[in-house]
Amino acid sequence: MLVFRQLFDPTSSTYTYLLGCSTSKEAVLIDSVFEQVRRDAALIDELGLKLVCTLETHVHADHVTGAWLLKRRFGSEIALSAESGASGADRPLKDGDRIVFGRRSLEVRATPGHTNGCLTYVLDDEAMAFTGDCVLIRGSGRTDFQQGDPRALYRSVRSRIFSLPETCLLYPAHDYRGLTATSVAEEKRFNPRLGGEVGEGDYVGYMKNLDLPHPKKIDEAVPANLRCGQPGNETAAASDPSWAPLRFTFGGVWEVEPYWLEENLTKVQVVDVREPTEFTGPLGHILGATLVPLGELAQRAKELPKDKPIVAVCRAGSRSAHATAILQKAGFSDIANLPGGMLRWRAEGRSVEGGAS
Repeated sequence: MLVFRQLFDPTSSTYTYLLGCSTSKEAVLIDSVFEQVRRDAALIDELGLKLVCTLETHVHADHVTGAWLLKRRFGSEIALSAESGASGADRPLKDGDRIVFGRRSLEVRATPGHTNGCLTYVLDDEAMAFTGDCVLIRGSGRTDFQQGDPRALYRSVRSRIFSLPETCLLYPAHDYRGLTATSVAEEKRFNPRLGGEVGEGDYVGYMKNLDLPHPKKIDEAVPANLRCGQPGNETAAASDPSWAPLRFTFGGVWEVEPYWLEENLTKVQVVDVREPTEFTGPLGHILGATLVPLGELAQRAKELPKDKPIVAVCRAGSRSAHATAILQKAGFSDIANLPGGMLRWRAEGRSVEGGAS
């Protein structure tokens, strides 16, 4: 079976796609976003997958790829078109190449037109294709910069994408209206730019008269993506907090393990967000913990010192996860949740104040 997840970056309206083999656990990631690397890495870890390769549909102009950071994190290969002009790729791809992950694979189809180096990735059973900015849902990528060529794009779509089975689902690199997928049959019938009886000359005339502004991040994104996302200065790379061995969850929460917290209680501020009756109840509380019920936390956050990292605690780890978001909004940066809360703390036999023996 195929493991499949569609992820979204709201800033650039970019879709990232995670595909994995459920047998081997090998996986690939298509069109990653630099700012979303922690999110993607957390999902890969939580699903027990091994990232073997990051793929680019093209050199993006509206966001920076996370390929380099993911390679640093997982040792994954970076793959994109040999025609892209990018440096730092492990696999320069050409038309007809195949990307294998476990028992599954993707066929590489060259689909130039939006840029010279645009690729479409077609799943082995032709049930899915990842079209980048070549085919969008009821639209297409622009052709007015980065070697764009409307005639080449029209021919790419008609010969390399619309030739797929009509049931094949198409997944674009972007959508600005909240749409998530389409199909070959739908786009052949309903795409106003490329479908129906639209001819090559019609398409060229349409695209030459769009008069769109350049992408806001093009001057930053294109040079970075030509380096496969490696920062010009490595110190500019996103780094994980260093005050504890933290884990970032797919839900967007930093977590710290109980063993580390028990050994480092003097180095942090433990904030217990349960109700007073729970704080003094059968589970007890962690030595030196400060009680601030969750409902009061936003108003009382200013009472907490900022000279130590904060670990939020509750009964089972749910309220305290929400507490980390409240504290972040209040201006705290070094924050973590205790997963499993006091239930796990007591189950592991760790020391408490008060509580039932």
